[in-house]
Order: sequence, then C-alpha cells, then structure tokens
Amino acid sequence: MTPIIEFKNYTFKYRSQTEPTLRDIDLSIYPGEKVLIVGPSGSGKSTLAHCINGMVPFSFPGEHTGSLSVNGQDPGKAGIFGMSKTVGTVLQDTDGQFIGLTVAEDVAFALENDCVPQDRMFSMVDGVAEIVDIKKLLDHAPTELSGGQKQRVSMAGVLVDDVDILLFDEPLANLDPATGKRAIDLIDRIHREQKKTVLIIEHRLEDVLYRDVDRIVVIGDGRVVADQSPDELLCGDVLEREGIREPLYVTALKHAGCRVKPEDCPQHIETMRLEPYRDRVREWYQKASSPQKREEKKTALEVLDLDFSYISGNPVLSNIDFRIRKGEMLAIVGKNGAGKSTLSNLICGFINPDRGKILLNDEDIAEKSIKERGEVIGLVMQNPNQMISRPMIYDEVALGLTVRGVPEEEVKERVYETLKICGLYPFRNWPVSALSFGQKKRVTIASILVMNPQVLILDEPTAGQDYRHYTEIMEFLKELNETYGITILMITHDMHLMLEYTDRAIVIADGQLVADDSPANVLTDERIAKKAYLKKTSLYDLAVRCGISDASGFAERFIHYERQVRGHGGQTADV
Repeated sequence: MTPIIEFKNYTFKYRSQTEPTLRDIDLSIYPGEKVLIVGPSGSGKSTLAHCINGMVPFSFPGEHTGSLSVNGQDPGKAGIFGMSKTVGTVLQDTDGQFIGLTVAEDVAFALENDCVPQDRMFSMVDGVAEIVDIKKLLDHAPTELSGGQKQRVSMAGVLVDDVDILLFDEPLANLDPATGKRAIDLIDRIHREQKKTVLIIEHRLEDVLYRDVDRIVVIGDGRVVADQSPDELLCGDVLEREGIREPLYVTALKHAGCRVKPEDCPQHIETMRLEPYRDRVREWYQKASSPQKREEKKTALEVLDLDFSYISGNPVLSNIDFRIRKGEMLAIVGKNGAGKSTLSNLICGFINPDRGKILLNDEDIAEKSIKERGEVIGLVMQNPNQMISRPMIYDEVALGLTVRGVPEEEVKERVYETLKICGLYPFRNWPVSALSFGQKKRVTIASILVMNPQVLILDEPTAGQDYRHYTEIMEFLKELNETYGITILMITHDMHLMLEYTDRAIVIADGQLVADDSPANVLTDERIAKKAYLKKTSLYDLAVRCGISDASGFAERFIHYERQVRGHGGQTADV
C-alpha cells in the first residue's frame, strides 16, 4: 500500500532559528490509519503537523532537506489552500477557527468559497451536522457554545470539504474529562465510518487511548524516537525517558513490581489481561501505607449559602457552602459551564452574590473592594498573556506594589525576594516576551505573590503543558503551599493533578455543590463522576479487576506512594 503521508530523511529549520526543529524524519502513515503523535513541548510535533497541512513554509518560512509527500502532493508547492482540500485541521483554540455568525454559516464557509449551489450547500451542511451531532445548534452563534460543542462545529467545518486526512491539534486541552471522552469517541466514530486517516497530537495520552489507535509516534528533540503499537510502547521506558505521562494503571502496575508485557494488551485497562499481575498488585496494596490525616487548622476562607444569577430567575450557583482551612491545597472541579470560574469571580469581588456570604479569616468581605481583596486573595488566570501588562519582568512583578504607593526601596526588596522564590531572579532584567509559556506563568504568580496574599486561586494552572512543565509548575506551587503556608485553590480539568497534588476536591455540577471529599473518593464514585462530567480514574478499574474491594483506598495509597517516590524513580521486577 502507498503511504498517504511520507517523510523521507526530512529536516526543517525555521528561518529565525540556527538549529533545525525537525531532523532526519522518516515516517510513513497509510490511508485509514489512526496515529497518535506525542512528545514534550518544543520537541517538534506541532512543526510536523504544520509541514503536513502546508503552514510550513507558507505561514512559517524556513529551509528543508529531504522530501515530504501528502496524498501525492508536495505541501511546499500545493500551498495552504491546496492542502486544505486534503488535510482538515482542528485547532486547539477552536475560537480562532470560527468565521461565520452562526454555526451553519461557519460550517458552510468552505462550500461558499467553492461556489457550491445553495440547495446542495444546505444538504451538505445538514449531512455533516448529522455526523457530528450539531443539527440543533445550526442557528446558534459559535461563541455561545460550550467547549465540546465548539469542537464539533470545527470538525464539521473540515468534514464538509470531504478531506482525506483529519489532523487534531491537542483536541482535549480545554475540555472537561467527560467531554474529552466524547470527543475521542466522536473522532473514533468518524475514523471508522468515514474511513478517514486521523492524526492526533495530544499530551493526555491515557485519555486518547480511551479508544484504539493503530500507532503512537513519539517525537523527541526533533526526531522520531519511537513508532510502535500502544501495547508495545506502554511496556517500554520511552515515555518515561521523554517526559510523557503514561497511563496511571501502568504506573501502578510498575510500582507493584510488575513488568508489563505487550501480549497482555495494556492499551485498555478494561480489556487488559491482568491474571499475571493480580497477586503482585494485591500484595503491594496490603504493604503500602495510607496517608496520615492532616491536623485541622483554622478556617481561611468560608463560603456560606451562596447564590448567584447573571439573569434573574436563571441561577448559575445555588446554595454553595464550604470551608477551606489555612494552608490547604484544594481542587475545584466540574464540567465546562458548571460555575467554577463564576465562584472564583465572586470570591475576588468581580461580581457580587445574590445571597450568602464570603468570609476571610472569619470576617465578612462583602464591603471590601476588588483592590482590597486583591491584597489578600490572588487570582492567576489560565492564560498568562491576559494578565501581563508591562514589557519588562521587574516592572510587571512590581506593578501591584507601585500602584499602591509602596516606597521604591521596599518595592525593589520585595520584588527581588519574590523573583528568587519563583526561580526568576536571573531574568529580572529580561523582557517578558523572551520567556516560555511556563516562565510567563511564573511571572503572573510572582506578580500576585509579591502582594503577600493569604489565598491563591489558579484557573487551569497546567492546561496545555507537557508532563515536565506540568510537574515543574505543580512542584513549585506545592513548595509555596508547604514552605510559605499559602492556601491554594485550583480550578482544573486535570484529574491526575487533583489526585496527585490536592487532599480535597470541591465538585460543582449544574451550579450545585455535589461533593466535598478526598480526590480518591470523588474519582472512584461513578455517580459523582457522571454527574460532574469527571472521568473515573483507571486506578478504580485496576483495583476492582484485581479483587481489591476498597478502590478508593487503593487510589489513596497509590498517590501517597507516588508522592514519596517522586523524583527518585520506582523499582520494577519480572512477574
């Protein structure tokens, strides 16, 4: 069979760089395959995608050697428009892909450009809307839709052109776990029913493996370091070497001293052959210690019977009631649109509740202004670029103190001290534009920390980060929490983050508080997971299938063990 995508000894260097981003790529993808591409940030996987869809060299100029063929065409000659007839790309940021005022207009955009007759256009739009289940949304504005709905509209927009190759760039980055599962389900259905060639670039490996993929291609430092079936890859050490998070159940098996074998089909925990490993897992569970209960501290933040509506009679939050202890590190989770960000906006004073109180250190903060609350409660947004307003790092971190009239010498002392805490002191005189995304995130945290807040709220602190950068940010936040006693609330879709770094989870679904419990209890409770669009942890399935009745206890012991061995590596042995 002739490959539909073929790289031969392909090397590419961006015009602005001295070193190639892709080096000696030899890769063949065949018609009808579904291939997952993984790799750390900066490894070259996005550049690989840009080469396939024609963005390289037309939007991103540079030089290449070797050859690339996509469906018999050279993307360097066919151009972006020419390749768009063969490769349909669904971007991570779907908002950047919308053009029409309604969903129907947006889906029809490519057809309008091709001067398709109107009656045929209506028929084709209806057809793809049926495939991706958006028929009821055709009259809606794309901006009104949820993250999962927006993604379906983007998929319809590329499917309507009847492309042969579908390229998904981090399709799960902004979706809650259950919506992410549905997205992977939909991609799988389109792959099977439409016989498309599908490429998925994603950091969340375990979530993509919810449905079969034919191969996983691992990119590291611009090279293909592995091209294997999922079963083969999960049994080796390539993922660990390249800093890519492997599925939790695979890590748990390795902690139990098991050497996982390809013939036992580890791609899916639901169908994996566990007989050879069951005794080892049970033995490990019996020996593993449980986390000790933390001593109860005074209440830092209290939310009492909170109600809020943007439109009267249409509540966004109802009867929200919880307490956060000083020095806690806590997760707020729930589906897109559940009211999590609204809750953080209420705490910060950007909006006011219809009913209820918010107490800080047992004091009602209703009369405090946004500025006054900002001195004790800091909010770090998901995208650091939305927070940064000064070109230089020092000026950005100093801004909050400067506008409050703090003397210059004190500003300098506090800024330098904060930059040291955040690992940014060597860059104190750098422009913000020279920093990576993760470093910019630290700058935004530093600009809040310099105010000496008691409570820090972070909205999706690790969204779109690879495992290494995710770990750097989370270890840094953990240090802030443990060393400086800062109370940290994290709004997150990342179930691993919630399990690994927090001791408590507040779960919101449809504006109601549905759980306030340990992460392990939340993620092993099918009722709560279903209601809040969470994803039940694969540790639950592993425990149940190994005959361990206390699945929540198993998850807790696994996370406790992970925290103990983090950074030291685990031991594995033959079974």
